Amino acid sequence: MRAASAGMDGEVAGVRIPCTPLARAAAESARAALPAVLFGHANRVYVFASLSARRNGLACDAQTLYVSAMYANMGLSAAYAHSTMRYELDSADAARRLLYHHGASSREQDDAWLAIALHTSPGIPECISPLAGVLATAVRTDLVAAQFEAYTGPERAGVLAAYPRGKGFKQAIIGAIGHGVTHRPQTTFGTRNADVLDRIDPDYCRENFCGQILGSQWQD
Repeated sequence: MRAASAGMDGEVAGVRIPCTPLARAAAESARAALPAVLFGHANRVYVFASLSARRNGLACDAQTLYVSAMYANMGLSAAYAHSTMRYELDSADAARRLLYHHGASSREQDDAWLAIALHTSPGIPECISPLAGVLATAVRTDLVAAQFEAYTGPERAGVLAAYPRGKGFKQAIIGAIGHGVTHRPQTTFGTRNADVLDRIDPDYCRENFCGQILGSQWQD
């Protein structure tokens, strides 16, 4: 089931949903390419990120943030079923192409690329830019309830009314991530995606950094 749309006034939990040609193109591409569980996640991430930016007095371009939220998981879509890159990089490259096509500035392209590429890297996005920081935080809010209490009850209710998580969301999101990376397990080394494959793929063999050091060709 596809995620619900924003209300007729174009707002969710007091956050205006962008309706520029670029924003519409991003949403249409994400809706067409991503499974429902990831598309709903993308919409919630945008609203949570916008609320976080507002609460913390951070300046983020709404349109660039929207594209970043819509495209953060584009690399998990069927279009990248044969990619050998980290899915975050596929997603970032796709967002850059969309922004370039719609005449976005180089700065906007760079901001979105970095935010998407780093959104699963703990402790780094917050040091890159306000946009990268709120995007990564919002992703964690929707997945693991990070900073859950920072959002008011009405804010959380408004987000879920517009974009329901749906029954079985937790299992479904794990499955969607796993489906997008199972063919490129080597790209999950050192990331949270390794945890996903460890859970869903009985044939997955997790790499070990200590083992790489101890097994290297250096003779001490």
